[in-house]
Amino acid sequence: MSENPIILGIETSCDETAISLIQDNQSGIPRILSNIISSQIDVHKEFGGVVPELAARSHSEKINLIAEKAIADSKISLDKISAVAATAGPGLVVCLTVGLNFGKALASSLEIPFIGVNHLEGHALSPKLQEKIEYPYLLLLISGGHSQFLSVNGLGNYKRLGTTIDDALGEAYDKTAKLLGIEFPGGPKLEKFAEKGDPNKFKLPKPIINKGGCNMSFAGLKTAILRITKSISCDQERFDLAACFQKTIEEILYTKSEIAIDEFCKINSINHSSFIVAGGVAANKGIRKKLIEISKKKKFHPIFPDLKLCGDNAAMIAMVGLEKFKVKNFDSLDLAASPRLALDKNAKFLKGAGVKL
Repeated sequence: MSENPIILGIETSCDETAISLIQDNQSGIPRILSNIISSQIDVHKEFGGVVPELAARSHSEKINLIAEKAIADSKISLDKISAVAATAGPGLVVCLTVGLNFGKALASSLEIPFIGVNHLEGHALSPKLQEKIEYPYLLLLISGGHSQFLSVNGLGNYKRLGTTIDDALGEAYDKTAKLLGIEFPGGPKLEKFAEKGDPNKFKLPKPIINKGGCNMSFAGLKTAILRITKSISCDQERFDLAACFQKTIEEILYTKSEIAIDEFCKINSINHSSFIVAGGVAANKGIRKKLIEISKKKKFHPIFPDLKLCGDNAAMIAMVGLEKFKVKNFDSLDLAASPRLALDKNAKFLKGAGVKL
């Protein structure tokens, strides 16, 4: 086993089959030895969204090949691996199970520790693959399934400050893209549409913008988009609506981030820190620009993962695995997949009709 621990990470929570190897480094920033991601866009495109059974089947068919490539690219022999880390949740249970079972089998055969990882914790710690970051820091996690502000106080120590009460932001992007006729996965392509449009053409709502603290809501915005699309008659109006949607999201996140920063400072008795924005939607250039603005205004240091680390990937899973390995926080081989695994286990559930803010 290597003097500097080497962790093999596995990610199969949704529609990416990903495996990565990282190695601890004296600098405090791990080396990414390999980071292989196989997407399933072509598998799900005709359905306009991820089909769990097809995703799980694709994971099963690919995972051996992805593992072989990740190990080959890393130029590391199996006997040098210190531990195996695999996503245990949240996610699609049939998909999670593929990666978990593969990880358990590999760890067992190599007689090394197995570590179950919270997928959200992977996003939370992903910037540690690029630079040293001091706890506590404020995290905005924005992805296809999650939108939350969290105070990250240490490994396994999270306090949720706000969340979406309905759609996740990535979900809102994908649904809006579909309404605009953009093929799946539409979220990333919507920003390109927006570049061609007039961001002031349509007035869109900003749900709960003046209440609910830093909680967010995107369902009403999606409903407004649906109503407007019924009267759209040309491509330029589609571009305009995309631009208005992008601008509205930027303004919502600016306002809610300012509230979250104030709340973070209050509970931690500090007046400056880092503001980390992670998850697939963190790749959006317009959102990045707006959140850098609010960070500078509040004297916070904005940090975004490298674009290849924003979406689902296994390097971030290995990163959590490395942190847990250092404190000998291992899991047994009977660890079950947990599709609703949370970061802050004490946070109140805030979704569905009748939510009181």
